[in-house]
Amino acid sequence: AHVEAPTSGSVILAAVLLKIGTYGFLRFLLPLFPVAAQHPVVVNTMLVLAVIGIIYTACVAAVQSDAKKLVAYTSVAHMGFVVLGIFALNVNGLQGGLVVMISHGISTGALFLLLGMLSERRHTREIEEFGGIARVAPWFATAFVVTALASIGLPGTSGFVGEFLVLLGAFEDHKGLALTATLGVILSAYYMLPMVQRIFFNPLEKQENREIRDLSKREIVILAPLCALMIWIGWNPTPLLERMEPSVRAVIERVEGATIEARARVEDEVNEGQIVDDGQE
Repeated sequence: AHVEAPTSGSVILAAVLLKIGTYGFLRFLLPLFPVAAQHPVVVNTMLVLAVIGIIYTACVAAVQSDAKKLVAYTSVAHMGFVVLGIFALNVNGLQGGLVVMISHGISTGALFLLLGMLSERRHTREIEEFGGIARVAPWFATAFVVTALASIGLPGTSGFVGEFLVLLGAFEDHKGLALTATLGVILSAYYMLPMVQRIFFNPLEKQENREIRDLSKREIVILAPLCALMIWIGWNPTPLLERMEPSVRAVIERVEGATIEARARVEDEVNEGQIVDDGQE
């Protein structure tokens, strides 16, 4: 869907529509079905699927020649981190999942905007067709580098905060899966940084690339707030985390409380059954 959609459609998909499923987990699954959501089979299945999604899509992204396809696969990997955080079922995991959702909407939305602008100028999305764009469009290169670094989770950017909290939350009870998911962070740098290098810092050889114009004032006005948000959340995540902490704790308490009540009911039923059996004897 990302690849076939126009730039505006890709931005909406990345920033809004991809979050509907994970928002449903938080808003409906955990509050309405807390006992089922905490069942070991459900938790382990979702965590394994999340880690598979992170690693598999990272491997697929690494072999893409189309820049937009590469970024589209990163979206799936980011959603894997969100699911991993949600089903860690602790405060760090849920907060991390929410921050990844926010960061992904900003950084991946900005990446699709930048790729749309680049495709409009060059009429291609093939990575090998570019090279040396930083020499003729330095502001374009700066915005792209900042956004790509936020996408891979460089410390000091919004992506790092979310992924770190997700891995911290998952590590509490699922150390093996958390360590495996960490490989996805490394792989994201493996496929994203070479793309940036080939598009912007390879030798400027083709005449078509020499004619690419830099960002216009209108484009800078659009992209500057997004880049600022990526850096601000990375350096000062406390206001965002404090804002979401009460809601996250309420969800966790509801899940844990419902599980305790369910166990108490089962124990009562077992005890009542034993009393009836003793009376019949």
